[in-house]
Amino acid sequence: MLYGEIKEGKWIRRVNRFIGEVMMDDSVEKVHIRNTGRLKELLQPGATVYLETSTNPNRKTRFSLIGVHKKGSFVNVDSQAPNAIVYDGLLKGKIKELPDITFAKREAVFGDSRFDLYFKTLDKEGFIEVKGVTLEKEGRALFPDAPTTRGTKHVLEMIEAVHKGYIGVIFFLVQIKGCSVFSANRDLDPNFADALKKAKDGGVLIIAYETALTEKGFEIGKSLQVQI
Repeated sequence: MLYGEIKEGKWIRRVNRFIGEVMMDDSVEKVHIRNTGRLKELLQPGATVYLETSTNPNRKTRFSLIGVHKKGSFVNVDSQAPNAIVYDGLLKGKIKELPDITFAKREAVFGDSRFDLYFKTLDKEGFIEVKGVTLEKEGRALFPDAPTTRGTKHVLEMIEAVHKGYIGVIFFLVQIKGCSVFSANRDLDPNFADALKKAKDGGVLIIAYETALTEKGFEIGKSLQVQI
């Protein structure tokens, strides 16, 4: 996952789900937020944020929020990034739980659902639903950071795919450093946590990996322990 020109600023406030205000070069700039999650633990007033400069002259906002500085590291909050990073990792054979991939593509329809990735192995087909994780508490990565009926629906639909003979994967890409374990955020969304437990018991693969920052951008990092 590669970015163009990156600028730095100081976070002021969130105007709505898609727009925030950032102090840049002594002036207030409205920026696009590529994440509809709450991000309350990250987007604190005065936090250092990172913005990608748009190359589209017709856009209403010149910049898009892609990252926040926390605990000495860069936290990627771009909700468009996880799908691209996991897709790249799948093609390059970096996901140890999914060897022998012969084909992969982004977005695929299953019944009334649309999953993020579709793939083939030597003898089976499968789907992957990718969830970006930006919430961390005491070294534990948690998802979601806000109740998600849509996320629960995706998990239940993946169980149905497994029942019909597909490989089903819920992939949590942790976009913040310093985590060793991933868990569902049961305190915030017990319905999602229950669905994820049901999925694991029903044969769906629950995978969590860290995001690695390189000189060229982001890629799949180390795998994390999953506790459901």
